[in-house]
Amino acid sequence: MIKQVIHDPLFLSGKSEKATKEDLPVAQDLLDTLIANRTGCVGMAANMIGVRKRIIAFDDNGKYTVMFNPEIIKCSGEYATEEGCLSLLGGPRPCKRYKTIKVQWQTAEFQTRIKTFTGWPAQIIQHEIDHCNGVLI
Repeated sequence: MIKQVIHDPLFLSGKSEKATKEDLPVAQDLLDTLIANRTGCVGMAANMIGVRKRIIAFDDNGKYTVMFNPEIIKCSGEYATEEGCLSLLGGPRPCKRYKTIKVQWQTAEFQTRIKTFTGWPAQIIQHEIDHCNGVLI
């Protein structure tokens, strides 16, 4: 179900809790909301739809991916950039990102995966994990 996007910085700055199998419907709502906003958004975290759970969804080079409990376990190639955010009003803001990240997460079946991401998908994932950690750009 498509949900309303949260714009409250106080809510968004709260840390998200670990996701469980009971949160599978939240992941579907997150994906539905991301797809509905695809013209202006490439990734979302569950707190952006009002649920403080560690779930992100993003466009991974044309394929939507959902991650439960994502954690960056390695990063390299720091650079400065600017990002916008569907949940934050105003224009792009400066931030630091890494060109390459290694991420550990769980699938919808709660199987652990580890993968290295580079470039644009890596930047999106970092932004969404920041949301899970209560970090706003």
